[in-house]
Amino acid sequence: MNVEHEITLLTEQIRRLGSKNADGKFSVKFGVLFKDDECANLFEAMVGTLKAAKKKKIITFEGELLLQGVHDNVDVILLQD
Repeated sequence: MNVEHEITLLTEQIRRLGSKNADGKFSVKFGVLFKDDECANLFEAMVGTLKAAKKKKIITFEGELLLQGVHDNVDVILLQD
């Protein structure tokens, strides 16, 4: 799968699993995203997809890298609609 396609899928999943925050942007906790069965089946390397999407300024989250368990409560915020 190419990165652009995976980023598109990621944005769809953030909309599906998340809700709008105070700024009107979709936001979802990393743990919710990581533990979702549909996401698990879609993404071979979710952390890599998240990092690529952040680099392209499509999403944002605190820190450089998100790890299961440690960062489950970190918000992943969709910057573009």
